[in-house]
Amino acid sequence: MIIGVTGGKGGTGKSTVATALAVELAKTKKILLADMDVECPNDHLILSIKKKEIKKIEQRIPEFDLSKCSKCGICGTVCKTKAIVSIKDKEPIFIPEQCNGCGACFITCPVKAISWDKKEIGKIYSGKNYRVDFISGELKIREPVSEFIVDEIKELIEKIKKNYDFIILDTAAGTHCDVISSLDYCNNVLAITEPSPLGMHDVELIIKLCLKLKKPFEVILNRYEKENEHIITKMLKKYNKKIFARIPYKKEIMEQYSKGVPIEDESIKKITEIIKNGYN
Repeated sequence: MIIGVTGGKGGTGKSTVATALAVELAKTKKILLADMDVECPNDHLILSIKKKEIKKIEQRIPEFDLSKCSKCGICGTVCKTKAIVSIKDKEPIFIPEQCNGCGACFITCPVKAISWDKKEIGKIYSGKNYRVDFISGELKIREPVSEFIVDEIKELIEKIKKNYDFIILDTAAGTHCDVISSLDYCNNVLAITEPSPLGMHDVELIIKLCLKLKKPFEVILNRYEKENEHIITKMLKKYNKKIFARIPYKKEIMEQYSKGVPIEDESIKKITEIIKNGYN
């Protein structure tokens, strides 16, 4: 089973919960944790994992043969990321960092002056600790397309998923392309939120995304206190859902988090038991 752990906003405890669940499940099951937040991966810090590079990720980019170029300026007009500055009767200027490799310039060049080259856009790492196998992607600074790294991780998982009882994907926050790519690969989704107006608003975006993707989902309320849960429960009634689990707001958890270690709490143990029993 592949479980996505996600959240509509940063700071709700998504990575804290994902790592805690992975460690608890790994006590009795074979677990793979994948950090899909490739723009800001941090699960390896919580798990004290020394990452090992296993693959460089490359993306195609255009290469210009200026001896063939007619200086028509078409390539610049079709480039939606503004990676090509092209003025009629001037040679094009290419900015590799802004290119997403869409191929519009290659297709529309009337004199076939464009071919393909490559650039490195990121890396994939692996590691292990707490009996948890770990993989992580990292997008190179200034590169625009994080979902390319996410897709590469998914391809790697596809080759090894038979070796695991559970695979946990810790996604980026929000609902943009790399989150969609991650959640679309999951069997079930756990959306982490907090009892605040912002937490309510942003987890509802995740709920709407899961409904569009037709993915079963549950909502976990982090930093729970009895007097503030109504902020989330009221919203969930619209979707005929209840809070799946509650992680309390207490000193012991905060101390574990501040030390950079996986949190241990009865709430985490209860969630893992539900997962092992197939959400029944």
